[in-house]
Amino acid sequence: MLDIFLSYLKDLPKDYVVMIVGALPVSELRGAIPLALSFGMSLSKAFWLSVLGNCIIVAPALLLFKPVTGVLRKFKIWSRFFDWIFERTRKNSDAIQKYEALGLVIFVAIPLPVTGAWSGVIAASLFKIRFRYAFISIVAGIICAGLIVTALCALGLMSWKAVAG
Repeated sequence: MLDIFLSYLKDLPKDYVVMIVGALPVSELRGAIPLALSFGMSLSKAFWLSVLGNCIIVAPALLLFKPVTGVLRKFKIWSRFFDWIFERTRKNSDAIQKYEALGLVIFVAIPLPVTGAWSGVIAASLFKIRFRYAFISIVAGIICAGLIVTALCALGLMSWKAVAG
């Protein structure tokens, strides 16, 4: 699926492609860092471009999530989708309920498919974490996740082929 999306971005500079992939809810850092490394970028450049791409969406998403979901919930299909995604986020967010902002850092920092900045925004909204705490926590989690993914890539335990797969 990511390969199809990347075919639309082929004419953009590689730096922008990495940042866009880092901002996408499906891939985030788990896709952006291995992609950057497959482009031949250094570990530090791959890390920072991916983190920047993932961080760019945090503030707008935190500010717009509630109003947008409120409008979309008026439609049955969107209402079902948001019920599903909220329930899925609740199931995976015990740490957030218990530790709030610190739990949000941990939740976002774990580089698994159900976690990340986008899920962190949803969790912050669900558990009514104030904007400044949510923003700082999610960015801190993104940096931690970026370090973990970069280390996994450097050790050869994660690659673009495995992610895009």
